[in-house]
Amino acid sequence: MKTAISKVTVRNLQRKIRIDVHDLENFARRAAKLCLPLRHENESALELLQEISVLIVSDRKIAGLHRQFMNEPGPTDVITFQHGEIFISAEMARRNAQRFKNPLTRELHLYIVHGLLHLCGFDDQTPAGARNMERIQQKIATKAEL
Repeated sequence: MKTAISKVTVRNLQRKIRIDVHDLENFARRAAKLCLPLRHENESALELLQEISVLIVSDRKIAGLHRQFMNEPGPTDVITFQHGEIFISAEMARRNAQRFKNPLTRELHLYIVHGLLHLCGFDDQTPAGARNMERIQQKIATKAEL
């Protein structure tokens, strides 16, 4: 079983919000290493992946993905695909950073970890699952930011 991800890339595919791709890529690498041992219920796409792509997109792009793959209207913050793509809305991150009084970078870090946890098999579809994911997400983000 593969236990290391060989490549983590971050691409900024939107133009409205300035993003430090280099910083996010370094953070994502550290966070992926911390998430790897956290398999949930013996399901972990993260163990099998050789590459993870974090794609920073616009609200418009993520709303299209949200509608197409989840049959839900409007933008969302993060969408994770089990083959290793994590889509993040930069605009949603900025709004939520203001709402929760976080720096934008911290909000983006949380979204990256959130996507990685989904790749580890975690689910936030129930209140208990969401609380558990939130708790783990905060811990991993804090450790990876050091």
